[in-house]
Amino acid sequence: MISASLTAESHSIPLSDGNRMPIIGLGTYGDPRKTPKGTAYQSVKRAIDVGYRHFDGALVYYNEHEVGQAIREKIADGTVTREEIFYCGKLWCTFHPPELVRPALERTLKTLGLDYVDLYIIEFPVAFKPGDVFYPKDENGKYIYYQNDLRATWEALEACKDAGLTKSLGVSNFNRRQLELILNKPGLKHKPVSNQVECHPYFTQPKLLEFCGQNDIIVVGYSPLGTSRDASWVNLKCPPLLEDPLLVSISKKYKKTTAHVALRFNAQRGVAVIPKSFSSERITENFQDI
Repeated sequence: MISASLTAESHSIPLSDGNRMPIIGLGTYGDPRKTPKGTAYQSVKRAIDVGYRHFDGALVYYNEHEVGQAIREKIADGTVTREEIFYCGKLWCTFHPPELVRPALERTLKTLGLDYVDLYIIEFPVAFKPGDVFYPKDENGKYIYYQNDLRATWEALEACKDAGLTKSLGVSNFNRRQLELILNKPGLKHKPVSNQVECHPYFTQPKLLEFCGQNDIIVVGYSPLGTSRDASWVNLKCPPLLEDPLLVSISKKYKKTTAHVALRFNAQRGVAVIPKSFSSERITENFQDI
């Protein structure tokens, strides 16, 4: 549990490898088909001005060049130092074969224009057919999966950490069995410090949170304000989390926003949160809400 007096500006979570992670970060995913160019760039610059230091991105988001440019410019103008920024990048499903891991991370670094990332995570515990087509499909429109040993992928990631390309290593969307596969790997050199999963008041992840806690793995909650309202993901007839009657009543009682209640719910359980927003107003509100 985290102190009830926590604030986004002052609080960071210690990781098992000795590094630290700010408790709130900015998610930078935006549908590349619908998000105007420059949106991530402007949002990250605004977020740094507000006080954010933790940024969550991925090569597959198609906007890491914008995120990197914003970070570099804010370093150049003296707003922040590189050491104050915490950037999390992700290994996509088409780069799981060990020989593709380091080139994928180096591609992210080149796109960002940075020498290292602070955290590099396996985005999903499943692999697609290797190559530069991020979503490979067969003639029937079905995804082409690839049989790969996660332990071999992890060993390649350990080599990246040893080479100084990333400060910490983690995973995303892993269940207990998949985490145990890594934790029980013979000759394990670096444990995963975090597991990024969907986590919010509608999806609280109590068993996974308990297991991760027992193994010094920080849970990072994506979609902390509720699942994306993407019709391909969710039944749009269901009310959004932030309109939930209980959250609304709590927010009124404490004179806070429902977003504040949802974010605080996770933060006080020791879950880092990475709400995604490209709205200047909400970027500010979410940071102040913690």
